[in-house]
Amino acid sequence: MNIAYYTMPHLALASWVKSHGQNASEGISKSLKQFLGSKPQFAPLKPLRQSLEGIEVKDPKLAKLLCQLIPAQCPFERTIQFRGRVIVHIPPLCKLNPVYEEVVSLRFRALCYLADVCGEDITPYCTN
Repeated sequence: MNIAYYTMPHLALASWVKSHGQNASEGISKSLKQFLGSKPQFAPLKPLRQSLEGIEVKDPKLAKLLCQLIPAQCPFERTIQFRGRVIVHIPPLCKLNPVYEEVVSLRFRALCYLADVCGEDITPYCTN
């Protein structure tokens, strides 16, 4: 027996009856929020993400090091071919990294620092 399939119509009907003076859709959404509850989000990587976002690039050596260490493209994407036919395509797995956006943002800030503040040519860092 599917509990959600059975419960949701009865819950919606009960909330509609209970909210006779309110808009029915507001009553339904309120009842669903009470039914589902508001769970606090579990975010164990939030301090790491905040620390990566808080890094300010103010040194050319640090900016160059970051641009060299953080790749411009996902290094794990591969297409395996045999005699000209694609056997397996491994998709980019970097998006599975929970701090991917923050690391890419840090690399972008380093590139912007080198280009805007230091006036360096950043084309060597744009290709791998």
